[in-house]
Amino acid sequence: MTEKEIVDEIKKIFAAKWTKRDGRKVPETEDIGLEGNDAIALSGTVLYADMADSTGLVDGYKAEFVAEIYKAYLASACRVIRNNSGEITAFDGDRVMAVFIGKSKNTSAAKAALQINYIVRKINELIKQSYPNSAFSLFHSVGIDTSDLLVARTGIRNSNDLVWVGRSANYAAKLCALGDSNYITYITEDVFKMFADNAKNGGNPRRSMWEKRTWTEKGIVVYKSNWWWPL
Repeated sequence: MTEKEIVDEIKKIFAAKWTKRDGRKVPETEDIGLEGNDAIALSGTVLYADMADSTGLVDGYKAEFVAEIYKAYLASACRVIRNNSGEITAFDGDRVMAVFIGKSKNTSAAKAALQINYIVRKINELIKQSYPNSAFSLFHSVGIDTSDLLVARTGIRNSNDLVWVGRSANYAAKLCALGDSNYITYITEDVFKMFADNAKNGGNPRRSMWEKRTWTEKGIVVYKSNWWWPL
């Protein structure tokens, strides 16, 4: 394609009016037109689950072992997300993005996050059983936010995907970077306010599973947790 053809295509994108409609479900790629500015608007809670230090893993271990860890983590995270009515929307290397919609979207996303934390504990047990001489231990983090989203289709024919535009898609990914081995799950206050009680409190005696803090980069209140929730 020539420079002129590419520039003309960009001009069409900027000139076209948007056709937007409200979404009642998480859209598939074919639900949204590629030509013109077509989009679906919906309210959604976005979850990002991300393996920690994948660079160190790749640098320090055989490719086959690394691939097994990737497969175990991403497959398990996806199963947990699906169990909690979330929809897998994207993969990016060692992390997965999911969207939850509906009245219980925030509670479902939080439960999924804590259950992913639980299944990672199981993965580490199985790593020790399968590779008793290995010192490797899997760490991960999860970020969650909720907001209005605009879903558009981007790319070119035979090579395209959906893009999720909105605060929650961006913040959920950034919140993953706050996680460490002490506090794995980070959520915004907007998510926390909409929780059912069973997603806020646990243990015996019952107490909050979440600790309040300020996300200094954004100047907003977030909550962190190191709890896990059995499947």
